[in-house]
Amino acid sequence: MSSFEIQNLFGVNGKVVLITGGGRGIGKMIATGFVRNGAKVYITSRNSKDCETTASELNALGPGSCISIPADLQQVKEVERLVSELASRETALHVLVNNAGTAWAATIDDFPDSGFTKLLTLNVQRVFTLTQKVLPLLRAAAQRSDPARIINIGSVEGLGVPDHDTYAYSASKAALHHLSRHLAGRLGPEGITSNTIACGPFPTKMTAHTLKTEGDSLAARMPLQRLGLPEDVASAAIFLSSAGGAFVTGATITLDGGMLVAMPSILNKL
Repeated sequence: MSSFEIQNLFGVNGKVVLITGGGRGIGKMIATGFVRNGAKVYITSRNSKDCETTASELNALGPGSCISIPADLQQVKEVERLVSELASRETALHVLVNNAGTAWAATIDDFPDSGFTKLLTLNVQRVFTLTQKVLPLLRAAAQRSDPARIINIGSVEGLGVPDHDTYAYSASKAALHHLSRHLAGRLGPEGITSNTIACGPFPTKMTAHTLKTEGDSLAARMPLQRLGLPEDVASAAIFLSSAGGAFVTGATITLDGGMLVAMPSILNKL
């Protein structure tokens, strides 16, 4: 019965993890959870200062470790450089968290073509590019009883229609959710799972303006009546990466405090 102990069901101690966009926001929340539970975490983002600062903070927390490899994932050559550096340090990658992303808001009449190009490139295409490039490392970690894991950070805006002008963002997240399912079907036989966490409102730089102006009223109308906490998204990612999540693939976990099921009433009041 020892396999049913909590440390065995939900342990990630010693696993090697790569988190994109790990220098701040949801990526940093997830990185903190893995490091606090003994994983060896690589974080990357375009902002080298954020990466280095976060790595320093998390190494001080322990008991796991955090290594910074800054990279601009919009650029294919930067993706290749990141993977090359990771491969020079590790022979296997247990968990890939595709979190890096960006948003763009503009009215339907003014939304620029460049906005769609930027968001679809980073939020969807580069997820595929990075996943493709690290497949040798994921395959090296894959076991039938303990698969390698791909976790894609999506959004409730890719599941329901938002009441604001983020056309490219919602479209890109819907595409990411489907890409994640496609990867699950293709890579499952190789011992690699692929799942999505569709996040609702969490306090990040991306959501700062919205939450500053509407955060309290939004939370009050959500079923759980609060915004997301760092522990919420970290524990979801750890579950998917642990023995507890070993039989889960192709899933989209909605992590939104009930926002999606209450969205019609919320949107009508905003």
